[in-house]
Amino acid sequence: MIKIHLSRLMGEQRINQIELATKADIRPATINEYYHELVERVNLDYLSRICAALNCDISDLLEYIPDDPDQPRIKRRPRPRKKPKDDTIAQEQ
Repeated sequence: MIKIHLSRLMGEQRINQIELATKADIRPATINEYYHELVERVNLDYLSRICAALNCDISDLLEYIPDDPDQPRIKRRPRPRKKPKDDTIAQEQ
């Protein structure tokens, strides 16, 4: 598991999400996803900008925690798939 320590770092520096978003030039919604550890894939450019804005090292921001083999893996809900377009209307004409 990868732990994102953004909320802790921001608390230590007393900076809010909007301020970080402005300093790092990243959408506030994206900062919020990193803050609450909701991201499944990380953008290396965003990590670089966050580290620069917080004046920290990547190891301050991310931590690898080995999975406990005795704990079941948490399955994330799959994203809903887009429904295929219904082309019966085109066929009727």
